[in-house]
Amino acid sequence: MDWGSILSNTLAWVISPETIAYALAALGLAVHFGYGGLLNFGMAGFMALGAYGYAISILSFDLPWWAGIIVGCLASVVFAFILGIPTLRLRADYLAIVTIAAAEIVRLLFTTQVFDEFTNSADGLGNYHAGFRAANPIPEGIYGFGPWELNANQWWVRIFGILLLAVAALLVFLLMRSPWGRVLKGIREDEDAVRALGKNVFAYKMQALVVGGVFGALGGVVLALPSAVVPSVYVTSLTFFIWTILLLGGAATVFGPLLGSVIFWVIMAFLSNVLPALVKADVLPFMSSTQASTLRYVLVGVALMLIVIFRPQGILGNKKELTFVK
Repeated sequence: MDWGSILSNTLAWVISPETIAYALAALGLAVHFGYGGLLNFGMAGFMALGAYGYAISILSFDLPWWAGIIVGCLASVVFAFILGIPTLRLRADYLAIVTIAAAEIVRLLFTTQVFDEFTNSADGLGNYHAGFRAANPIPEGIYGFGPWELNANQWWVRIFGILLLAVAALLVFLLMRSPWGRVLKGIREDEDAVRALGKNVFAYKMQALVVGGVFGALGGVVLALPSAVVPSVYVTSLTFFIWTILLLGGAATVFGPLLGSVIFWVIMAFLSNVLPALVKADVLPFMSSTQASTLRYVLVGVALMLIVIFRPQGILGNKKELTFVK
């Protein structure tokens, strides 16, 4: 096996757009679940709205790229209100069911041909990159070394994504150390006690849903920056991957989602390279290369179960912070 190539392909994912996008979405989920106790299984819907809001505003309405990002975030805010007003009074398990359904409804709306003029239905959207790339301050050329040897546009996507992620992490850090954040964590622990103190629990939950949803939308934008927006990406498994990242790094932490995303994608990239190589080397003669590539999802699922059983607080988390392990 070519271990040099495997290692190079794996390390490239440390700062990939997917790693950054999923870290942003996991940070939003940390606000929802880790700090607010909201069992949201619809983060894929927020990411889809961010990506489609960005692409549609550029292609159909000829808005600048930065305005497209704002439109994507506003779309997630509207979705949060539509989702939250009837559901935030539900018990956690019912909220989870509703959010899964809501995210799937969003994906199907982008797939249907009713809005084909704007969404291009199942084929998705592309060719909206000109404005963002024109704003690239990096001169044309190839920069970096080893697995991180990239052209100017590739670096621009990564640098912009990392800047968004840094700002989002700083905001969460400051919010959770503010009075608002302390009330939100109190709601997670015992919302009846917080309500007895005169706080509007519903309003705080709604605010948390909006804030976390905006981070999810930004994750969707970063995911859309280097490629295309295709509805088949925003399926339920995407949300489950984000949950895996959150639980791996630590739910009630700021830097846990960032660390979890890097570890998750490095492991996924390593397995996607090494498992087919093992098949070709006859180490796994009973499998095809396609089956070996699929096996990585099985291994990730097993890893998630082991994390929840043996270290539910994650790598950086505090076990006392998680309600579901008390």
